[in-house]
Amino acid sequence: MKNITKLPLRIGVGIILLNNENKVFVGKRIDYQKENCWQMPQGGIDENENHLQAAKRELEEETSVKTVKLIKELEKWLTYDLPENLVGKIWNGKYRGQKQKWFIMKFEGNNAEINIKTKKPEFLDWKWIKFNELPKVAVSFKVNIYEKLRKELISLNLN
Repeated sequence: MKNITKLPLRIGVGIILLNNENKVFVGKRIDYQKENCWQMPQGGIDENENHLQAAKRELEEETSVKTVKLIKELEKWLTYDLPENLVGKIWNGKYRGQKQKWFIMKFEGNNAEINIKTKKPEFLDWKWIKFNELPKVAVSFKVNIYEKLRKELISLNLN
């Protein structure tokens, strides 16, 4: 693939979903099984959809979770570039990476509400982890974002 740098970033959202112990929801992606990598729910923004609506929709589409309370919308957008070998495979080669608006939400339901066997499943498995573990479980090209998100969670003094 030539001239990757000229491709735009896909605009999307990400969700840090915290349980009542302030652990973070992560899912193991179906389409990236080579490594033991986990990620938080995320996805694109539909036309005529605001960022928060997109975040709630993506969360429900990927986890079936609806029972949430917004804690915070992060001020800054976070970006990542895909590795060159994935650019042509993901999003039909239209984007070089993503620019994301992140939200921190508190899960107010119980674990029985979580169902990753959705219409278009993205996760094989899911678990709750301590937020300090986020950079350790992320795929290599998202480690920087997950480190920034970890620092954001530390600043909230959730422990």
